[in-house]
Amino acid sequence: MSFTVLGTGSYAPPRVVTNDELSTFLDTSDEWISQRVGVRQRHVCTTETAADLAVEAARRALENSHTLPEELDLILAATVSGEDVSPNIACMVQHHLGATCPAYDINAACSAFLYLMETAAGYFARKRVKKVLLVGAERMSRILDWEDRSTCVIFGDGAGAAVLGEGDNYLASKLYTRGGDDVIKIPQFIGKSPFFQGQQLSPYVHMKGQETFRFAVNAMCGDVKELLDQTGIHGEDIAWVVPHQANVRIIESAKRKLPIPEDRFFVNIDRYGNTSAASIPMALDELNRAGKLRRGDNLVLCAFGGGLASAACILRW
Repeated sequence: MSFTVLGTGSYAPPRVVTNDELSTFLDTSDEWISQRVGVRQRHVCTTETAADLAVEAARRALENSHTLPEELDLILAATVSGEDVSPNIACMVQHHLGATCPAYDINAACSAFLYLMETAAGYFARKRVKKVLLVGAERMSRILDWEDRSTCVIFGDGAGAAVLGEGDNYLASKLYTRGGDDVIKIPQFIGKSPFFQGQQLSPYVHMKGQETFRFAVNAMCGDVKELLDQTGIHGEDIAWVVPHQANVRIIESAKRKLPIPEDRFFVNIDRYGNTSAASIPMALDELNRAGKLRRGDNLVLCAFGGGLASAACILRW
């Protein structure tokens, strides 16, 4: 036994920041950003926290799945941009929903939502749960250097969620970690210990773009091909590929290298930017609510990011 997806939800803060608005205080332009990254606008928090976004996405997923908070046996959440080290996002979601189940976070950066799925699959396999809530939520605007045009134009804020129930629709998966902080690093505040003599890096996203690009394309293509071979599912039999929305050029490169029709790749980075752990569940919810998913469809979900880590799975809707 693995699981089936019972419902989805997502939420983005109402404040929208366009590329043209960014160009009023950065040396950039709509053309530069849209051509190199694929983002035209992003949603940015003004008063909301990452936990606030998570709670709203979770409520929408519960409603979509006709699930009550008291029915949940487990809540798993992911973020790299939560306001607090403790309590974690999952605990805040549990509190605000009024659920009573265990709740904890998993940090695998942009790949984290698929790590949540793999973790949940283990609980279902051991028959420890009947309904699980997964949430990815990010306030990336909190951890960006808004004077660095190479990073701040890429990201956005938002949250996505899914409710899982008993079933056998999680067909195959792969998790991979290369490790290291040389390509992507988000430091914490160093603290005020008078004894620590280490170096203080600014607590914002530090990323080497070209190295990230190469890892992303290789990881996405390698992981997906491996799962297709493992399951015997042909590219033509994939209804949708839901990739992490990091950079449209990464997705375009993967399209050319994977044996899946190019029109099956879902893209919404132009409207939301890179929302890290929230990226895949937000995209999945958009497809679901647009009526583009049919029961029995084979979906490929794939992600890559800090860690360095990647993940992919094949899911039957």
